Amino acid sequence: MDRDEELVRGRVYGADHDDPRPGPQPGRDYAELVGGPLDGLLLDVTGWTPDEIDTGAALQTELGRFGAGGRAIYDPRPGDRYRWGWVGDTP
Repeated sequence: MDRDEELVRGRVYGADHDDPRPGPQPGRDYAELVGGPLDGLLLDVTGWTPDEIDTGAALQTELGRFGAGGRAIYDPRPGDRYRWGWVGDTP
């Protein structure tokens, strides 16, 4: 694993890069993002309804195919609603 990958793994999506505690916090629920530009990040889904979790999310990222303003689409994997696989990118 290279240094950039190490910095991302275990971080929560949306956490500031200079946050002293960028990782998961006790009492919160997270989905692991698998594949694509946000691979290895955790998405805080605390308080999401089962329907919201089943829908997945289009997450804003500069790292995807469309650059700044683009979104990476992640959906829960069948049988594991807390591991979300990358579906693709959208503008």
